[in-house]
Amino acid sequence: MIFTPKRCTWCLAHPLYIDYHDKEWGTPIHDPLKLFEFIILEGMQAGLNWLSVLKKRQAMEKAFLGFDPEKLACLKEKDLQRLLNNPDIIRNRLKIAAVKKNAQAFLDFKEGNFSEWIWQFTDGRSIQNHWQKLKEVPAITKASEHMAKALKKQGFCFVGPTTCYAFMQAVGMVNDHLTSCFRYQELKLRNFLIE
Repeated sequence: MIFTPKRCTWCLAHPLYIDYHDKEWGTPIHDPLKLFEFIILEGMQAGLNWLSVLKKRQAMEKAFLGFDPEKLACLKEKDLQRLLNNPDIIRNRLKIAAVKKNAQAFLDFKEGNFSEWIWQFTDGRSIQNHWQKLKEVPAITKASEHMAKALKKQGFCFVGPTTCYAFMQAVGMVNDHLTSCFRYQELKLRNFLIE
């Protein structure tokens, strides 16, 4: 008999979702460049479902120069046009322009360590939520509203409260796996051992 772990119900619709759920979603990230990558990805996701991003993620990594902020901040108009013509990525003029603007904001950041700054919105730790059903998980929290406002003040765009909460979930600032999910306990234990 093959054991199938219990997972969050949202990830069961596609193998890419399952892989992302099992290996990445909710795992705390503190690397500033990886956090920047997720700001870009979450901005590209706005108004779409996350599966759209996962399907195009490799192509976007290539098109967006490995999510290197120094390279992205220097994109010229012809580069932005080339990206708009790339059928392998999410092609939205405002979102593609936001990639450059967010890279510039990231490089202009003057508040010290970006990772420490972004994690301040959860007091530097991963919040362990206790959701039993998907409908209990919020789309926006006070913390995501504060983060959105602060990021916009720093010059970032496509960082509304909903996008910021999705970002917080993705990078492990909150553990929003359902309590019945095998990843919930893994991440809760991992967070306990770090603290």
